[in-house]
Amino acid sequence: MGGSGMGTRATTGVDKAVRRNGGEAACIGRTGGVRAGARRRGGVAACAAIVLGVLLAGCDSTPPDRVTHTATTTATAASASPTGADVPSGGPALTDLPARLESDGTTITMGDPSAPHTLSVYEDPRCPICERFEQANAAQVLALTKAGRMRVQYTLASFLDRNLGGGGSKRAVNALRAALDAGGFAQLHTLVYQYQPPETTDGFTTAYLLQLAGQVPGLRSATFDAAVRGQTYQDFVDRSEQAFTDSGAQGTPTLKIDGKSVPNTDAIFTAAGFKQVLAQHGIS
Repeated sequence: MGGSGMGTRATTGVDKAVRRNGGEAACIGRTGGVRAGARRRGGVAACAAIVLGVLLAGCDSTPPDRVTHTATTTATAASASPTGADVPSGGPALTDLPARLESDGTTITMGDPSAPHTLSVYEDPRCPICERFEQANAAQVLALTKAGRMRVQYTLASFLDRNLGGGGSKRAVNALRAALDAGGFAQLHTLVYQYQPPETTDGFTTAYLLQLAGQVPGLRSATFDAAVRGQTYQDFVDRSEQAFTDSGAQGTPTLKIDGKSVPNTDAIFTAAGFKQVLAQHGIS
């Protein structure tokens, strides 16, 4: 999970969960069970739920009405891709936690398998609202996991590539799967959200992911680099996305604690609020 500190992207007012294709944009707003969507065509995208107290709290997994992949989109993504200058050499503090692939072939579990509680997290690496959740709650989630109070199970989606164009989500999920085999999943996961590029830039390029991996001691190797460059785990990426779809989740982040859905409210986006949510499920 991403920790707080350098590399966070500034947000203004209400966080935006936007999916754009060509001149079209759509957004989903959630406050508890209330969802609000806004769409404007004609090359000008507006995403607004400008009602006091409303938090746009998820990246919608529903495909847009039409998906266009243009040369302009590709060129923009390439020119906006992060460079090494975006990854400070010091990096954030990284927590080394054991992680493994479950028998279903898609769930990645971090922490003690005998922990009494399970936090299930469904997320897409390109989702800016996932980044907000990670930044707000990384410290306490990692601490509770390290203390054996709970384990964290990740299902990694990549639907934003379909909705936005590009392949950054799939490349990031592939790199995280490669890091799992190399023993660096927890650390790379932290970095992916610590230095998440803007959602619409498709900034998780192969080069950028390798730069992030270079911040994890001992992660880079010929085998790891080849897996990232060659998309060795594409089958896992596809199956993980299917597992996300089969779960019934409508967007990211989606959370469950001990199998019970956690409402996507403002509470999960602050450390104090999520601490209360965890406490309500007996985790402290």
